[in-house]
Amino acid sequence: MSEQIRLKRIYDPAEPGDGYRVLVDRVWPRGVRKADAALDEWMKDLAPSRELRQWFGHDPERWEDFSAAYKAELAQHPKFLEALLEVLRNQTVTLLFSARDRVHNQAAVLRDVLEAELAEEQRPNEASSPVCYATDDWPQGGQSI
Repeated sequence: MSEQIRLKRIYDPAEPGDGYRVLVDRVWPRGVRKADAALDEWMKDLAPSRELRQWFGHDPERWEDFSAAYKAELAQHPKFLEALLEVLRNQTVTLLFSARDRVHNQAAVLRDVLEAELAEEQRPNEASSPVCYATDDWPQGGQSI
């Protein structure tokens, strides 16, 4: 897990190390005043659809299916994911959620997707590796073309 991406309940106090604080719930959390939320952004478009959220109902037995379905939904909205990745490339991001379950929630799935995207960016592009340019017809012995 990356220290660059943190997860926290919206009800937990904000801390200086949180970096950019993003709420990733589609519905505003109960009992939280917007003025007290200490948010940098509310990205409700990155939250699971209402239908998926209601089907999941935070049932751990549905976790694997929920995770797969939510990843599929995220893949349908790359511009929203890219906006968050852009922030992540420059600073720590804390994904805020309201669910009681700190393990089985959309922020955990979103973190995994973001970490996979960042890891993919870090991989060297095999197509541009020096080996690709080695050919038998390259001038030998310092000859010029």
